[in-house]
Amino acid sequence: MEIIETETAFKECVSDIQNSQGYKNPLGFGICRVDFGQLNSDKILQATYPHINWNENFGSAAIFIKSAQEQGFTIDFNADEVIVPVTLKFLEGCLNAFTPYSDEAYGDAHKNIQVIAALYNQIKENGMREGEFRLTILFNDAVCKSVEGTYLKLYALSTSKAPLRSLNLNGAFGALHNVAWSEGQPIELEWLRENEIELKFANEYPKIDFVDKFPRYLQHIIPANNTRVLDDSKVRFGAQLHAGTTIMPGASYVNFNAGTTGVSMVEGRISSSAIVGDGSDVGGGASILGVLSGTDGNPISIGKNTLLGANSVTGIPLGDGCIVDAGIAILAGTKFAVTSTELAKIKEANPTSSLEGNSFKGKELAGLNGLHFRQDSTTGALVILRSTREVKLNADLH
Repeated sequence: MEIIETETAFKECVSDIQNSQGYKNPLGFGICRVDFGQLNSDKILQATYPHINWNENFGSAAIFIKSAQEQGFTIDFNADEVIVPVTLKFLEGCLNAFTPYSDEAYGDAHKNIQVIAALYNQIKENGMREGEFRLTILFNDAVCKSVEGTYLKLYALSTSKAPLRSLNLNGAFGALHNVAWSEGQPIELEWLRENEIELKFANEYPKIDFVDKFPRYLQHIIPANNTRVLDDSKVRFGAQLHAGTTIMPGASYVNFNAGTTGVSMVEGRISSSAIVGDGSDVGGGASILGVLSGTDGNPISIGKNTLLGANSVTGIPLGDGCIVDAGIAILAGTKFAVTSTELAKIKEANPTSSLEGNSFKGKELAGLNGLHFRQDSTTGALVILRSTREVKLNADLH
């Protein structure tokens, strides 16, 4: 691509590319570095993106696509995903096109230009392994097919560029490889088995931190300044943590495609596809069930300012301002008694509710606001009351 001197010329170039026959703006795109298998060099173990684009920066996408085409790579706009190797010529073409903005590319401005410039300088200085850097383009939110495409989606979730539960992650487990992770780096299990004797006799066997298809959140994501993760093993990559969230050690855990949408305290388990609202507190050892663990496939949402007591279990969605006492299990079929006085208060807080009676299953209470789930200490009966207090977090802890 020839050097573009002015912003006007850049915009005209982008317009020409986007108006070309068959062109389609991507859903997501980015440039990644991949880790190859130590034994099988065709196996991609991990894809690391310094910056990803999701439903944005279509001008940069047009330049990336045009530069890739000029290097002889085919971009199939009808495909769900396209992956092409990054070459020096590709990077030079992009830099030529981005010339009008190159002086402004620092800090939070023009991240794609920063990526191109940094990678160009790195390759010029250190060289690269063939295929080590790749441009990944997703045109549709389809079933996950590649490591690169799957990681791009996980980045979109963990950077909050895509809402939780908004992406198709079917096929992710098949696309990713189960590997040993050592100090953030993936190692083929097959390579470890083949070289176990030599490595151990030479005292070079690596310290394995964990074995999984997914890396840990902090291996790829820099959280907001007021977000705390006290144990890196407690958050899986693909989780989403809103600014101000605190993940305590111990029994806490946040799975992929799950997390918080506001300032929350997490001392319990947020299973896959579970979402916790602003100001809510997941108490020590509390568990929000996931789509594969007792919710009949229905993802669980916890509203704002809701408290899940220590060692409680929640298998239904909860609204705002709810309280679940310690040790209480709320499942779809669990029955809770209620007095007429408390029911009237509950209906006042939920004016669209049609609750009638003196006993309800958990599934009938799903999503209602202001419920207090507790166990009568005298009779042992499970009951619901109208929650009498807002659940507020201690601001000093966040």
